[in-house]
Amino acid sequence: MNNLFDPKEQIGAAKARESFSGRMLTNRQFDDAMAITGILEREIKATGKFKEKLSDYAVAMARTEKFDVMKSETIIRDLYKARTGETMNQTREKLMEREASLTKDQKHGAYKHAKEVGQMIEHGNKMSFHRAYAHVASDFANELGITDVAAKTLMKEALKSVEDKDLYEWGKEQEEKFYRPQIEAEKQQRKTLKVENGRTQTRQHQRA
Repeated sequence: MNNLFDPKEQIGAAKARESFSGRMLTNRQFDDAMAITGILEREIKATGKFKEKLSDYAVAMARTEKFDVMKSETIIRDLYKARTGETMNQTREKLMEREASLTKDQKHGAYKHAKEVGQMIEHGNKMSFHRAYAHVASDFANELGITDVAAKTLMKEALKSVEDKDLYEWGKEQEEKFYRPQIEAEKQQRKTLKVENGRTQTRQHQRA
């Protein structure tokens, strides 16, 4: 879910609790089901898909609670709608519509965000390409109101168009240049510390 301290989120949670499906559940069951709605919302915003993950969670919920799979899925869907004010499919469709209606000016920011991936790897603290790419894509997606997948596609196309570079290959090069040395240095530090601790323990044992 979004920030639990967000007044809008609190209102949505209260509506979900008072919904038909919400009133049927114990506090623990309700909390678990609400957590699932948050996971599904994030999945939709990330990929534009939800059915497979919804099915997985409905099966898991049915396995641990006294519900059949269909009832579990209905509960999750009902709580999602009560919390967000829309169905999962409506959330997905809104993202798809925004993606289809993007202007050239909105797409123009893709190149800047693509370059931010490299900046995060270079200046971040042990920031891998995967983490940096996901972080920047999520920010760009939120800015435009589209999925993370769509944002990544725009970033890849922009870097290819401007610099004729593949974003994945370029990002991995940045990772090897900046991230890998940090990891190797950390490994060496741990190795050195382990040796020093071993020597200290040996001296203490000899004194004893």
